[in-house]
Amino acid sequence: MKKDSCRMAVIGLGGRGHSMMEVLMNVPGVHVVAVCDVIEERLDAGLKTAKARCAEGYDVHAYTDYHEMLEIEELDGVYVATTWITHIPISIDCMKAGVNVGVEVGGAASIEECWSLIRTSQETGKFCMLMENCCYDRKEMAVYNMVKQGIFGEIVHCEGGYRHDLRDEIVLGRENKHGRLVNFMHRNGELYPTHEIGPIAKLLKINKGNRFVSLVSVASKQRGLNEWIKNVKGEDYDLYGYDFKCGDVVTTILKCANGETVTINHDCSLPRPYSREYTVQGTKAVFKEAPDDGNGSIYIDGVSPQHKWEDFNEKYADKYLHPLWKKYDAEKIKAGHGGMDYLILLAFADSIMNETKPPIDTIDTATWMVITALSEQSVALGGTAVAFPDFTNGMWINRDNDFDRNDICLDDICEECF
Repeated sequence: MKKDSCRMAVIGLGGRGHSMMEVLMNVPGVHVVAVCDVIEERLDAGLKTAKARCAEGYDVHAYTDYHEMLEIEELDGVYVATTWITHIPISIDCMKAGVNVGVEVGGAASIEECWSLIRTSQETGKFCMLMENCCYDRKEMAVYNMVKQGIFGEIVHCEGGYRHDLRDEIVLGRENKHGRLVNFMHRNGELYPTHEIGPIAKLLKINKGNRFVSLVSVASKQRGLNEWIKNVKGEDYDLYGYDFKCGDVVTTILKCANGETVTINHDCSLPRPYSREYTVQGTKAVFKEAPDDGNGSIYIDGVSPQHKWEDFNEKYADKYLHPLWKKYDAEKIKAGHGGMDYLILLAFADSIMNETKPPIDTIDTATWMVITALSEQSVALGGTAVAFPDFTNGMWINRDNDFDRNDICLDDICEECF
């Protein structure tokens, strides 16, 4: 039965979890009725924020144990923003408790836990939606709109990544109670793969007419974190000279069943400006995000001046603005990373209240997150290709229409819904 409201809980109230909770409470019909964190000061801050925004007739309860919360509270959805390696176990527990899950981004620790995530979803009838906000970014959605209109021709190759100077955040993980540090200390691979693999996977119809079949990852040497520690913290800092395992630049290449290739880069421990370097290359056009401003350049065969890039924002961004963003701009809602945080949370809540398939389903979630575990395998084997698991069990061939048509859809542009 469709609902006009839903009762939500938030597990994990660090910087990301707390800020996203504030955005979540802006989504019509959403009521945050429970918050959970193992760190008391974060829990207290989250409870205070939630109570200040609580609607009449609702109360907010605080928990340090999410198992207790799941036993006591009557919930429709849970948003999980804990440390990376706890995302999937917590999501599985939530689905077993009969609750739909929105889980923050990060990579999986193993292939088996991704299969467990899918099996739990199938057994419980609940979903786990990866909160990959970049799928709803204005630029990515405009490019997607152009691809759907045939402007790029047949897509041949895509690129992207997470290139973000996070040296201070990584090294000071203990002081700031942030989970990145332990991953960089012990794991070597593509630790944060989903920001551009999400939009690319939707564009290439992964799991719905196409799939990833293999992956190769190579990692550079690691020097960036040690250099930062030497220059900022000095020789007395206990991590001075530590043998961090994750290479400074990890490059991953994926091959698709339909012949496309995808390259993604993980680059967080060297000095550089932020960029996702989103690139889409087809038989008729190529788009490349500009590394300096994040906007982008485009070349359309037979339209652009010969062999010259055009400014994407200047000529094409507004012309091919996705209908969802037209609606979004008209409503003047601004919240989180230019708006894409709001849209991913809106999509999560909408799927719960309207009882529709989420735009990023559990198979998508597993597919995008497993890249980390596969990457670690490939790096450990010296860049050897590893097979990509088929989480659809062969059904990707026939799943091309396995989605609900609505305004938040990521598998098509449903003009009739606007």
